[in-house]
Amino acid sequence: MFWTVTLSLLQGFGKTLEIFVLTLLFALPLGLLLSFGSMSRVSPIKWLTKALIWVVRGTPLMLQLIVIFYGPGLIGTWAESLHSDNGFILWLATWRSFDRFVAVMVAFVINYACYFSEIYRGGIEAIPKGQYEAGQVLGMTKTQVFFKIVLLQVIKRIIPPMSNEIITLVKDTSLARIISVYEIIWAGQAFIKSDGLLWPLFYTGVFYLIFNGLLTLLFGYIEKKLDYFRG
Repeated sequence: MFWTVTLSLLQGFGKTLEIFVLTLLFALPLGLLLSFGSMSRVSPIKWLTKALIWVVRGTPLMLQLIVIFYGPGLIGTWAESLHSDNGFILWLATWRSFDRFVAVMVAFVINYACYFSEIYRGGIEAIPKGQYEAGQVLGMTKTQVFFKIVLLQVIKRIIPPMSNEIITLVKDTSLARIISVYEIIWAGQAFIKSDGLLWPLFYTGVFYLIFNGLLTLLFGYIEKKLDYFRG
């Protein structure tokens, strides 16, 4: 029975890893773009970006999952009842809902990109202005200054808060089950209904602990490698 449970949990953990990796793959660069938007000198871009970040960070990820998954279907049903000839309305009517996994990815990427953007912004704004000015005096463009002088220092500063968010992401993947996406918690809970066994649900914690332990070691290693940046 132990091996049956383990194999089932490994299958669920595979989906957990998929959500985790894809979220990081898309949320990390999107978060950087949002941080630039929130620091933009163009007021409409700046305040629209800040408003998006405020809404996403101020509401639960569970609520965002539900809205993103069920919203298109509800809008489509309402639009279909209007019998409109408008092409966009008709398109909504045929799009009943997101695929469950796509909805999870959209919600997770947007949510974590907003959190990452604030971490990026804090790291960028913590770099002394004199370093930008010194680079420009040497004839470097703003882009060159950012990528050759500032970026590695920003990475050094944001590693601790970023590692906290990434470890939180590992645990947040369990929210995917809210819209019936099969992941490790779902796999563990299934044994309660089918066999009356509670221990597989607690066993899922071992997978989280091992994975988060490996991430903690990885981030510790990265911090040591960046120790040559002081101050």
